[in-house]
Amino acid sequence: MALNPQNIGPGEEQHETFSLSAALVGRRRAGQKRVQYDYRHTDGELFSCIAVSLEAARTRRDEWLARRKAA
Repeated sequence: MALNPQNIGPGEEQHETFSLSAALVGRRRAGQKRVQYDYRHTDGELFSCIAVSLEAARTRRDEWLARRKAA
């Protein structure tokens, strides 16, 4: 099932794990796992990233939230 950011409400997240393709990254990195991550802020703005793990994606989200709060 593909992710659809339109399906997540404020304060919700969605994620999906996938493997890198040799055609896109070469043979050495082919098969490595990545996580596509989406989070919709309570104000409706979407944060989206690709990270090496769900924990790394959530860390990036938290950093994004901290920058928004500081601004």
